[in-house]
Amino acid sequence: MTTIVSYNILAGGYSIRENGAPRTQQLLSIIRSAKPDIVGLIEATHPSAKQKPSVVEELAEALDMRLIPGGTPRHADDYQTALLTRLPVIDTRLHNTSGLNRAMLEVQVQEADGQQLSVFVTHLSAAFNRGRAGGGIRRREVEEILRTMAPARAKGVPHVLMGDFNSLAPGDHFRASSLVGYVLDMDRARRDASLEDGHPELETIVPPALRFLHPILRVIPRNRLISTLFNSAAGLYAPRSSIRLLQEAGYIDSYRRIHPQALGFTCPAAAPAGRIDFIFASPQMAERLETCYVLLDGEGVQGNAASDHLAITAELGSRIPTAEQPEVHAHTVAI
Repeated sequence: MTTIVSYNILAGGYSIRENGAPRTQQLLSIIRSAKPDIVGLIEATHPSAKQKPSVVEELAEALDMRLIPGGTPRHADDYQTALLTRLPVIDTRLHNTSGLNRAMLEVQVQEADGQQLSVFVTHLSAAFNRGRAGGGIRRREVEEILRTMAPARAKGVPHVLMGDFNSLAPGDHFRASSLVGYVLDMDRARRDASLEDGHPELETIVPPALRFLHPILRVIPRNRLISTLFNSAAGLYAPRSSIRLLQEAGYIDSYRRIHPQALGFTCPAAAPAGRIDFIFASPQMAERLETCYVLLDGEGVQGNAASDHLAITAELGSRIPTAEQPEVHAHTVAI
């Protein structure tokens, strides 16, 4: 059994509004409850962070896992990904091509049966205030991700792709009124208007051409009928092509494979509105999928006390027997 967790831990695991207080213990409770072998962390570290040890370093030590950072972000205000694992590491690579706004981390590990598993960790652009909610930007990123993973597909290498995709899957529900209500509450609670604490703001989710609707948006969460109409309209407007591209390429949405009808919302944790965190499995890995679920809490800690995202976990059973399996030789490439 190999257990994988994908988790956006928000702003490196620090509470920016609370003078940078670390959320190490809350995050640890959520992660530890899944008993993972691999944890993909989104918004893991920031290049300007000076505190040592960092939250992710504390998590790695407490979980007795190796920490693999995702490299220096391309933009100074971006957070980087990271991966924690208790499995032997064979290889690490950082894919930082021009088609990606944030680098994608690739880590190859050796499972208990001695076989190789490649894990890709990504964080797609939000850009919700751009044209068609940034759908074109994320689609181009997914096209680049698919090009990067093409060799693994061609060779039949078992692999998973996980992270924060800032995208909805085709057919998924979108409770946009919950998102608007959450953002309005966060804006009201933001004492310093210039503070970038990782939480979305109304200006970042509404395109400039629609900002004249701000007064109406403030009414939506308080009116059931308007909320229902708004959710329907937003569900039609929300772009879904980036997730569709992955599905068309043969990748299996692990959560939807196990739960065909459940909502599975992952964000915002305090007012779940949509499912934007995914673990995609290659066909070989999907055959081993035993369960996949959203971590609503862990060890008595509610998910919204740890991050603005809920973690998602997948459990992979024993490898399906095949013909000749290649021998794996471990080596590590520095990043």
